[in-house]
Amino acid sequence: MAYDNLTLHTDKYQINMMYAHWFHGTLNDKAVFEAYFRKLPFGNGYAVFAGLQRIVEYIKELRFDEPMLAYLADQEENYDPAFLEELRKLRFTGHLWSVPEGELVFPNEPLIRVEGRVFEAQLIETALLNFLNYQTLIATKASRIRQVAGDDILLEFGTRRAQEADAAVWGARAAYLAGFDATSNLRAGMRFGIPTKGTHAHAWVQGHESEETAFERFAAALPDQVTLLVDTYDTLRSGIPNAIRTAKKMESQGKRMQGVRLDSGDLTYLSKTARQMLDEAGLSYVKITASNDLDENIIFNLKAQGAAIDSWGVGTQLITSADQPSLGGVYKLVARESGGEYVPVIKISGNPEKVTTPGLKETYRIVNRKSGKAEADYIALKHEDDMLKGEPLNLFDPVHPYLSKTVEDYEAQPLLKEIFRNGEQVYTLPGHEEIREYHRSRLGLFWPEYMRKLNPERYPIDLSPAAWELKMNLIKQHQKQ
Repeated sequence: MAYDNLTLHTDKYQINMMYAHWFHGTLNDKAVFEAYFRKLPFGNGYAVFAGLQRIVEYIKELRFDEPMLAYLADQEENYDPAFLEELRKLRFTGHLWSVPEGELVFPNEPLIRVEGRVFEAQLIETALLNFLNYQTLIATKASRIRQVAGDDILLEFGTRRAQEADAAVWGARAAYLAGFDATSNLRAGMRFGIPTKGTHAHAWVQGHESEETAFERFAAALPDQVTLLVDTYDTLRSGIPNAIRTAKKMESQGKRMQGVRLDSGDLTYLSKTARQMLDEAGLSYVKITASNDLDENIIFNLKAQGAAIDSWGVGTQLITSADQPSLGGVYKLVARESGGEYVPVIKISGNPEKVTTPGLKETYRIVNRKSGKAEADYIALKHEDDMLKGEPLNLFDPVHPYLSKTVEDYEAQPLLKEIFRNGEQVYTLPGHEEIREYHRSRLGLFWPEYMRKLNPERYPIDLSPAAWELKMNLIKQHQKQ
């Protein structure tokens, strides 16, 4: 099986359910699924949606090749050969809607809606969630880091600690979309056009008779890209003085050193002292980069302490999302075909947060025309249009319905965009620079209280009265049964 064919990037129970549908002749019945997450990661006030490009590529290439079919034929389920013939001709023929990459998103609102044959819609669940969950998680982490870093340069350095090659490459992309400036990963740079940056390792210094010799030889090889790692032996007694001597020698040759990098020790003290030493040597143009297991919390504290750091290399804590390694997005059936039309369905659970919201739905961002700020996200049934007509909306908390307000002068922005229609891609994927700009612009829609890193205010996610009533009615109906 070719490595780049991801059709079997799925859980076995998806194939088993497909087989059961085929066995009972219901494979062509239509179904509607929605993907969303239940809880924001990191205690953050928002998440950043990413992963759509990967999902689009996966769906376009969806097909069972001969090695896959041979593998399935050997499974313990002993699938009927006629089922495998059905798989051989399978292509995605359904419809898919999604929020754009870079969009700010929130719990329990549809991020992706899939409508089509249950045979196809069931198959794509696992891969879709894999791509959505990971890239959205990394993009959200990256956006948090960008929020505390201000205008500083952010470098993604996580490849060697990532969970395998694909995580490194797609994680670098997700970080770039949400505000990082460059990556150390050349494969990500080549694949996605992300700027790449690199310095040198401690091994370069250790491999020479002296630190000064190592610096001079590196500068001679790459005179226009010199950032020196100064903490191999002693940052302030050796590293910075040798870097200064190298920089002065470069000046005599008409060149300028770009920077020095700190990778250990008290980064506040070392950066402030290094800055003073560089400035006194007339090297105010030399920038200071820091690395060493950084995340948004450490960067926030270092900046609060006055650290003289211009750029930050963030690796392990970003690419592995170390403080929360999964997002927990889900893919739930919300409607199924019966008698030629869609019937809403609900999942009821002993855990209230797991109760689904039934029916085909659209999500709208309600933006106050006077303030230009988002008031709430409004989830309505697909046929509803009062928000598009600008009619007064009653926004109420689905958990605490007595918390409500009415909005009148607003713009309702639909968040879901049509990506596939009858299996054909109808949405042009934007370039990465366009996504980065879109993300920056969407941040401006929200009050700072929703954006802050610590204890953010909860942004309202409201159901329309009709969606709320449908949910309550189905709950009561099943309780009676």
